[in-house]
Amino acid sequence: MSVVLAEEVVFSCPEIEPSFELMAKNLASQGYSLHLNGLNPNLLDSLYEYIQTMPADKFKRAGIGREDNLILNESVRTDQVCWINGESEAGQDWLNWTASLQRYLNRNLFLGLFSFESHFAHYSTGDFYKTHKDAFKGEANRILSIVVYLNPDWKHTDGGELVLYQDQTQVEILRVVPNFGTVVAFLSEDFPHEVLPATRDRYSIAGWFRVNSSAGDKVDPPR
Repeated sequence: MSVVLAEEVVFSCPEIEPSFELMAKNLASQGYSLHLNGLNPNLLDSLYEYIQTMPADKFKRAGIGREDNLILNESVRTDQVCWINGESEAGQDWLNWTASLQRYLNRNLFLGLFSFESHFAHYSTGDFYKTHKDAFKGEANRILSIVVYLNPDWKHTDGGELVLYQDQTQVEILRVVPNFGTVVAFLSEDFPHEVLPATRDRYSIAGWFRVNSSAGDKVDPPR
């Protein structure tokens, strides 16, 4: 099934990114949103330059699950990640951008987004992430997923696409080429998705906006 996204529009408020309004409209109407040039060029360049200078040992093999339930399963995913905590200027600028997006979406879509977590992701040649969901209804607190791609001069023949599927039918509804500056966001509970193998190194940022599911003496997500 092909979905035609709305054209880019210019939002009248100067402190708000133009992509925020379109993202909100698309999320409300279809649950996902694609932006071929979704980040401020200065922020995008800063993130790319930073990830290119990161030592290899900063990246760790990615697991499945959280905290005590985290397991490594290379039949499901083989990428490596480095969590973004704001220690670098580029990382902090990224977190500032996502905080602005969070405020905008909460005001306009009433999502109740409470916190955000994200990591740099490195897929070496042949790496993949099999079909999965970022959250399951009633069992997790991830609400909105967002991915930014940091791959200049990417070609269709390089592979590495993100593929989103319709939840019940498993019909492909969106295939995203990981071009430099492309941003995609989707409702975490609603879309199974996978990352296809690539023929070259592939870099991205993956992040999740969460709601507050604290109960009793357990704080979730931790602050």
